[in-house]
Amino acid sequence: MPETQKRSETPPPDGLSRPDSAFRSPAAQLMLWATTGLCLWMDLASKAWAFANLGADEAKVLVPGLITAHRSLNSGALFGSFSGWVPAFIVASVLALAFVVYVFACSGRRQRFLHLGLAFILAGALGNLYDRTFVQADVLTLKPTADRSGGQLIGLIVSESGANPVIVASYPDKQNRRSIPRDRIQEMNRQGVVRDFIKFAPIGGFDYWPWVFNIADALLVVGVGILLTCFWRERRPPAVTESAGPAG
Repeated sequence: MPETQKRSETPPPDGLSRPDSAFRSPAAQLMLWATTGLCLWMDLASKAWAFANLGADEAKVLVPGLITAHRSLNSGALFGSFSGWVPAFIVASVLALAFVVYVFACSGRRQRFLHLGLAFILAGALGNLYDRTFVQADVLTLKPTADRSGGQLIGLIVSESGANPVIVASYPDKQNRRSIPRDRIQEMNRQGVVRDFIKFAPIGGFDYWPWVFNIADALLVVGVGILLTCFWRERRPPAVTESAGPAG
């Protein structure tokens, strides 16, 4: 068998064995971690600003007609789903971080668009992981009644003595205290929550995006979009060109 044919049948190196692996490139490493650090700082700093400067029921216009800011706490995942699954969220975040590092190590050093998406995902996962680990609030699950729906109340319990009603205040300033009868409370838990504050303003009276989110959520959505775009571009079949046959 000719030497050239043997060489063509040798599988290309993959992962860390690639000579151009991003993991071996100081420039690619710097871009990943510097972008991650900057985005993580933006997320945590913006959450701290919102919860230090906005009242519990205050709304502040950030972009007229487009974005407002008001405080909200989320005990679940995206769109408030799977409330109370904090340990599962933490495990999922750690697995996501490991996946990001693995994809980065298997990528080429010149795949900067991919690395940008990975940095966004890394920062978003770390931002919300920080909240679920260190931001602790009281989550009260309320029973539905004939004239009131159920749902959750998230804040800080300031009084729960004896058979008296439970007094719940807003997080973190302990303002806007509410008295909740004990027979309305189905469950009470102290758990990690995520701080949200960004809200799209309704257009023409239509609230097209009712959820409140944060910069970490936006980074995760954009980062996953970049990742999917990169994977789609790499898996596209190469363009087939027709070679011109001999004339006549």
